[in-house]
Amino acid sequence: MSDGGRPAGGIPAVVADAGGSPSLRADAERNRERILAAAQEVFAEWGLNAALEKVARRAGVGIATLYRRFPTRANLIAASFERRMADYAAAAHHALDNPDPWAGFCWLVNKICAMQAADAGLKDLLTMRFPTSSSAEELRKRALEDLEQLIKQAQNQGALRSDFVSSDVPMLLFANAGVVTATRDNAPDTWRRFTAYMIDAFRAEHSRRPQES
Repeated sequence: MSDGGRPAGGIPAVVADAGGSPSLRADAERNRERILAAAQEVFAEWGLNAALEKVARRAGVGIATLYRRFPTRANLIAASFERRMADYAAAAHHALDNPDPWAGFCWLVNKICAMQAADAGLKDLLTMRFPTSSSAEELRKRALEDLEQLIKQAQNQGALRSDFVSSDVPMLLFANAGVVTATRDNAPDTWRRFTAYMIDAFRAEHSRRPQES
């Protein structure tokens, strides 16, 4: 081997870490973790449509490196928000386990609105589809199934208005997102009052389908 750590012929040697894995592979994994951490921060601040260049800059990598690790925005979102989706799925399952379906429904609405107040990307996260092979997509489907079952039970109980459907939840989150954004600096807990008003509007005694223009 010649001086400078190069084998004969001038081809650089691949240096292995203590565990036997090439250092280049370790660098790639560190880049992946930095990208995921940056994506969680950027999406939480700016929503899921934030420019991926912002993610790359915050991670300290080039945009080509980001795309090499995550070929599409959906791939990046699925990986970076898997824990968020797990939290949402767990919340939906916990609400469904409540022996009082209406109480479980109210708890879940408050829970996901609180999650949204802490994360601007959540309103988009609950409506988008992930790559079918991803854990995030499986968690999304599981949460939706539990939510639909909870809605049906609360309606059968006579507590939840009969015209409420699962797609009304993203509508609620889009409205709550506006409240969260507008009041974040001066009255950050305003979303709690908004959520309470909306839960009251979901009661069965208010069941009358809005007039369409």
